[in-house]
Amino acid sequence: MSTALNHTSAIPVSQHILVIGGGPSGLVTLRNLRERGKFDHVELYERRGDVGGVWFYDEKCDATSSKNKPHWPTPAYEGMIGNVLPEFLSFSGHPFPEPPSTPHQPFPTLTETHHYLQKFAEPFLKSGVIKLNREVVRVEELSGKGGWRVITRDWNAGGREEDELWDAVVVAVGWHDNPVWPETEGLDELRNRGLAKHAKSWQGPDEYVDKVFNTSYVLYPVLKNVQKALVVGNANSSNDIAAQLAPISNGPVYQSIRRPAFPGFVSLPDERITMVPSVSNYTLKISPDGAKFDALLSDGTLLVDLDTVQVGSGYKILPSFIHVFNEAEKMLLQLVTNDTKPHRVPSLHRLILYAFNPSLAFVGAPMSYTPFTIADVVSTWLALAWSGETPYPNTVDGRLAYEKERMAAIDKWRNEIQNPSSLMVYNVLGQGEQEYAKALKEDIVKARPELDAVLPEWSDRRTALREAMHRTKFEALKFAREHGVSEVQG
Repeated sequence: MSTALNHTSAIPVSQHILVIGGGPSGLVTLRNLRERGKFDHVELYERRGDVGGVWFYDEKCDATSSKNKPHWPTPAYEGMIGNVLPEFLSFSGHPFPEPPSTPHQPFPTLTETHHYLQKFAEPFLKSGVIKLNREVVRVEELSGKGGWRVITRDWNAGGREEDELWDAVVVAVGWHDNPVWPETEGLDELRNRGLAKHAKSWQGPDEYVDKVFNTSYVLYPVLKNVQKALVVGNANSSNDIAAQLAPISNGPVYQSIRRPAFPGFVSLPDERITMVPSVSNYTLKISPDGAKFDALLSDGTLLVDLDTVQVGSGYKILPSFIHVFNEAEKMLLQLVTNDTKPHRVPSLHRLILYAFNPSLAFVGAPMSYTPFTIADVVSTWLALAWSGETPYPNTVDGRLAYEKERMAAIDKWRNEIQNPSSLMVYNVLGQGEQEYAKALKEDIVKARPELDAVLPEWSDRRTALREAMHRTKFEALKFAREHGVSEVQG
């Protein structure tokens, strides 16, 4: 896809910038705006009690403090191990330490990744430019492109509401607030009865295992009455859930898939897991012994007397707190809603700048293979663009051209492929990740040649190394199984 810029002249942005979200994208954006940009003041607000985003597991802590503030759970869980190697998790100038379990298990754990992010954020936490327990509840564009009104709740002060003005805003929130559920007949009824759960709420198989003491005070697992389980999907979360349910289920574990998995979604074959086609509908069955359900598959097969369905159908980006000023209607409207078609953050130049007011930017909006390094190059480009060093189109139409071109290309790809993947959409970089990042880096290096050696390389060689991670992950899973090591995926 072409990323050539025409009629380029940087539109100045003023000097007080707010970054929303303390996950990987937000943290590296804060660093890059402060150290590579030319701004008076940059701060970051994070609604939870620590940085890390999805990598901050705080279920036990938040469960005790939920009376004082809302609880925003992460889809991560204790013991989780990622599927990205350290070199692709390293922010520029801040290498990720090699896990001590290397070489047999070279992928960082949840805890190791969180510690890396904490260390990266440490100087900003100490200086006070990261504000924890600060929830952004609404962002409003001021008329005349005069900045942004930001309404927050300070949970350090009991949720006190505060009203602030910022010159520019970077939205670096993740996708995980908005789990996607299939629109399968009967599924809502199962959800209401707790028989259907989304992968977001998966906390490992302990929910289905009772713990009891024997006379020697040794803990033994005792299986609950889980006879049959169904897992929907074959990406990382679904593969992980199926693998963890298989050893504890008293009956079959079925995994419902629509198409073969992408190579990146690695899993080991398991004779205890039966692959089945997609589900057409669910039927709830109530008896004196409790509730079960049947699942009719698309090939006409009926799975009967199932106990649970775990749905790994992903998430969608939906920063519904962002409101932009509609000049035609002279009113504020949500930038993104459930009705946005195709679903995306609309009107973004290069998936970063809001075309109608470039003082609003997004980092982490597209899904990518290597989100840490993508966020690094995106936020560096943004720092230089807002500093006037890297040009971008100076008209709305010019800034909208990227979105139009990308949407047309995706429509073309989907029409050329029979049964196209649900990941072949606007919000997923996919095979275009190298081209996308490489073009941004080229712009950066034109302005700052010294950053060429600092930022990650984007090339065919580097992409081949990234794709080789799939085989490395497979070997790590295989080693763990053969040696009885607890191993889960991220």
